[in-house]
Amino acid sequence: MTIKGWAVTAPDRPLEPFEYDPGPLGPDDVEIAVEHCGLCHSDASMIKNAWGITSYPLVPGHEVIGKVAALGSNTKGLSVGQRVGVGWVSSNCMHCEQCIGGHQNLCPTQTDTIVGRHGGFADRVRVQWPWAIPIPDALDAREAGPLLCAGVTVFTPFRAYDIRPTDRVGVVGIGGLGHLAVKFANAWGCEVTAFTSSGSKADEARGFGAHNIVNSRDSASIKKAASSLDLLIVTVNVPLDWAAMLATLRPQGRLHLAGAVTEPIPVSAFDLMMVQRSISSSPNGAPLTSAKMLDFSARHNILPQTEHFPIAKVNDAIQHLLDGKARYRIVLDM
Repeated sequence: MTIKGWAVTAPDRPLEPFEYDPGPLGPDDVEIAVEHCGLCHSDASMIKNAWGITSYPLVPGHEVIGKVAALGSNTKGLSVGQRVGVGWVSSNCMHCEQCIGGHQNLCPTQTDTIVGRHGGFADRVRVQWPWAIPIPDALDAREAGPLLCAGVTVFTPFRAYDIRPTDRVGVVGIGGLGHLAVKFANAWGCEVTAFTSSGSKADEARGFGAHNIVNSRDSASIKKAASSLDLLIVTVNVPLDWAAMLATLRPQGRLHLAGAVTEPIPVSAFDLMMVQRSISSSPNGAPLTSAKMLDFSARHNILPQTEHFPIAKVNDAIQHLLDGKARYRIVLDM
């Protein structure tokens, strides 16, 4: 068979129609007929080879929603025609300590959906069966794709660090990741503080569930939030006043990095030590975490705010993303 998609052949080139032969379906593989696929900043980074790991030609796309079209002989728990989603990871070894322990997203030999293989900007995509996550019927499939990447990325710390409904949670950056983090924190029962550098986003942040707004460029405003938060989720990828951000945490508070900050983060040990603060980060989530996140989203009617483009307008969609105009996630319709 031939899979038809859209591929980039070199950095700074537009995506073009592309076909490839995926070969025989493996025993652990699921083939998915793609209906919708989110466009993420990670796709843009891979298109430009910003991380130095891109192999060309590349079919991007790792926020896939579609229906199972074919199943390998070893697959479990799925059926043809079932609607599933795929995120950043496409396979893992299934036998290392991390995989056996339920942390498959930390498998040292995992394969990522668009690293060294082709992703979801296509009519079909294949993944190992545990990474085809069933989509609850209560979720609008047209909008759900970004939950498989952005959603699980900001959901993971709530589950991993036993965040309680009585906790106070801050979210830095009200964008593609941050607006979902605010929605999750509010539905979790927490008091939510949104940190944003854009005054125009204050009302939107309140609409997503924020109780308090802090101007992230105003030192005085940040100081007023000192010692008020149990968890601070940083979703931006730019340098911040890290000492001021750490100072917003209560004793035993945690600063969690969900955004890919590329510059070193200067931290004084005493800012952590004297009140037992922590800094952490995490990549996406394991299949069970993704399933729990989707169930929680369905229960609380949590979906990303999206803009849609037809797949034929994929290059326009990428430019819209790079121009910073997306509000707040982009979905490509196949």
